[in-house]
Amino acid sequence: MKLSEFKKYLNGVKEVNFQLPNKEMVPTHFHVTEVGEVTKNYIDCGGTIRNEKVVNFQLWQAKDYDHRLSAEKLLNIINLSESKLNIGDYEIEVEYQAETIGKYSVGFENENFLLLNKFTDCLAKDNCGIPEEKLKVKLSDLQNQSCCSPESGCC
Repeated sequence: MKLSEFKKYLNGVKEVNFQLPNKEMVPTHFHVTEVGEVTKNYIDCGGTIRNEKVVNFQLWQAKDYDHRLSAEKLLNIINLSESKLNIGDYEIEVEYQAETIGKYSVGFENENFLLLNKFTDCLAKDNCGIPEEKLKVKLSDLQNQSCCSPESGCC
């Protein structure tokens, strides 16, 4: 989700709730400790130079159980970040502490912002020699399909 879309949803909710991929909710007393723009310059395994930019939110929970971040307050933090840091309208990446810092994409459903798992991938499959996965088919499934017999001459 891009920052502009996040702000649109933020304007329509009463409370800011984040749901983890396992359906658990981030505790309501979380803080947004950072809003920024992160640039990643790198070379993939195929030798292509790449440049990515994301808007980064860092969620953190303290023992401040009385704290609740309102949608209006978060919107003010985002607007301040846009004006002071000149942040672009990029995809949002959320950092949240689990066993280590987890990085998530963002979705929205039923008044909740969803933290969606991110996955690694090879960006140069055509250059690095990784064969495409072959479709696995059960032979028993093929028997149920209509096909010509060997003596019919169609093959």
